[in-house]
Amino acid sequence: MSIDVAAFPGLVAGTWTIDPSHSEVGFTVRHLMTKVRGQFEKFEGEIVTTENPADFKATATIDLNSVNTRDEQRDGHLRSQDFFDVENHGPMTFRTTSFDGAVAHGVLTVKGVTKPVELEVEYLGVDTDAWGNTRIGFEATTEISRKEFGVDFQIPLDGGKFLVGDKVSVQLSVQGILQTA
Repeated sequence: MSIDVAAFPGLVAGTWTIDPSHSEVGFTVRHLMTKVRGQFEKFEGEIVTTENPADFKATATIDLNSVNTRDEQRDGHLRSQDFFDVENHGPMTFRTTSFDGAVAHGVLTVKGVTKPVELEVEYLGVDTDAWGNTRIGFEATTEISRKEFGVDFQIPLDGGKFLVGDKVSVQLSVQGILQTA
């Protein structure tokens, strides 16, 4: 597959390390009638870019212990066997399998369950920071079913509703630092 490289101005081929202090892994899920937002504070990853964007690759590892919804009790419950079961399962991982210039196809693993996902990707560009580091930026979004990944704790409510929604919106804002060109 050939992708128009003009859609990636300033593109530099190389290996980039995700900078967690300038990146974010966030999520949104329905709770009753509103949405709860949270993020994972510890994660790492790598992006490999080439002259042909179709050959881009990305990997990420997210520490589920680092979940932060601004409520310590809720965060503890999310770490428990009811949700992420962090004592018995490793981190959440993502690996791309292909990229069409707008969508990164990949596999996501949560609680030992691996499923395909598609991330809608927006390329934000390449620039040099104040210390001379070359940086690349992307934002991406997807929606997953938490039940498909074995995160199926539920409290039924009147009218056939549930306390926590099944659909989880995932938002990524990623800045990588060029390691090798």
